[in-house]
Amino acid sequence: MYARRRRAYFLMMSGCLVLFVSAWAFVRLWSVPAAVAMCVVAMVIPPIAAMVANRRGPDDRWWDDPTGDPESDAWWDELDGKRRPRHPDHPDDRSDDRPDRPNRSDDQ
Repeated sequence: MYARRRRAYFLMMSGCLVLFVSAWAFVRLWSVPAAVAMCVVAMVIPPIAAMVANRRGPDDRWWDDPTGDPESDAWWDELDGKRRPRHPDHPDDRSDDRPDRPNRSDDQ
């Protein structure tokens, strides 16, 4: 994934240099407004190239990697809506036929 982003960055920056150099090397001899337009396009390319080179791909998983702290990981998983497998004796893993919890099938 990194090689693809790097290749795209270098292609975009090479295009930028070709536009800039060709605008003032020989396009200005035929049309100065065309050379200025080419330079304006070349001016827009570097920020876009930087965004392309620095974006994260679907394989670049950094936001949901475990931290190593089980309490922190469980807290973040709860915030993200993920359920982690729990111990069978955990109170949240009991069946729905407990007397303190109404059965949802009775409501229908």
